[in-house]
Amino acid sequence: MLTTVTRRWGPSDRAELQIREVPVDVPAGCAALEVELSYAAAGAVLDLGLAGPACYVGWSGGARRRFVVSESWSTPGYLPVPVEAGVWRVLVGLHRVAPGGVEMTLTVRSTSADAVGRAREAEPADPPPTDRVDRRRRLPTLDGLTWLAGDFHSHTVHSDGALSIGALAALAASRGLDFLAVTDHNTTSHHAHLPAAGRAHGIRLLPGQEVTRDIGHANAFGDIGFVDFRQPPTAWAADVARRGGILSVNHPLAADCAWLSPLGQAPVAEVWHSSWAQVPSWGAPLAWWLLTPGTTPIGGSDFHQPGSDALPGSPTTWVLGNADGDSDDVLSGVRAGRTSVSASVDGPLLLRDGDELVAVDADGLLLTGADQGRRPVVGDTVRFDATTNPWWLEDDHRVVHALCR
Repeated sequence: MLTTVTRRWGPSDRAELQIREVPVDVPAGCAALEVELSYAAAGAVLDLGLAGPACYVGWSGGARRRFVVSESWSTPGYLPVPVEAGVWRVLVGLHRVAPGGVEMTLTVRSTSADAVGRAREAEPADPPPTDRVDRRRRLPTLDGLTWLAGDFHSHTVHSDGALSIGALAALAASRGLDFLAVTDHNTTSHHAHLPAAGRAHGIRLLPGQEVTRDIGHANAFGDIGFVDFRQPPTAWAADVARRGGILSVNHPLAADCAWLSPLGQAPVAEVWHSSWAQVPSWGAPLAWWLLTPGTTPIGGSDFHQPGSDALPGSPTTWVLGNADGDSDDVLSGVRAGRTSVSASVDGPLLLRDGDELVAVDADGLLLTGADQGRRPVVGDTVRFDATTNPWWLEDDHRVVHALCR
């Protein structure tokens, strides 16, 4: 045993500082660390993370109350790192604190390689490789580029998801997606596993991180390293831009995780989040987008586990890119604003082709846009002149089926 810390947190503690650090002095000779958090859960949610003497190690939020870290393997959500002697800092996030407070007990102990092995065996395994069936829709091409179907928001066991990376890749590929961004919360521990899982299941897996705070969530796309959620969002944006990635504001309109931080113009945003399907005629996502006309729209299912969330590709984001390119090619398409979002991978679709719009499989819907009337769509593939933006397809009940700039 290295240390046990018992402390009671009250609402005033959360108001003062949400992310707390508990220092732990780790002596030389520890092969692995085990961290365990216990507390009475009624009305409270405490998050958990870890920083070592040399680097940030990982985060599991409220999804786990126990994890192990070693050089050979760490619990998903945490990087495998040597257990160096020195001061380690257990991160405790006061996500929710009941009016009467919450008492936690935090235990940090040195553990064995056998214990690490048992923890590894308890994690869900990847499925065997699958043969990808080409389900790509026949869509108009532009300058030799192809519209690729994907999803920019998903989770695995590396944060609060239920599936391994391989299982998530297999599911997304089976639904006809060409790419999927894996965006676990406040960690990059999943990044090293994405290339192999993508090859095994025939899908491009984009490295991402959902930078998560109570003032808003944002996805950082690209193999750009860890973005420190403890900093203000303006620092997130600056770090991502400096490293060559893309920052997207997530679900700007949501319940307790809406975007509540000044950032200026959001160059990319999750205009279409899967929660829109709960009230399909809700006009707020469009209203928010119309107030940020320079924002490139993307969509995200925010998938966590089967049966409780929208499946990958609900909604589907389409990016104009190279059919045989890589994840960087997908991100280049987003930077260039070559995106469209639809409710599903096989539903009605609206694509930009220069000064024209192409409505695909949208017969009977209405094309409309900012300061525009409504034009009926008659036919399976219909072109419209449209130099302005943005535009969307809706039905008689004002339900949006697809949108693009």
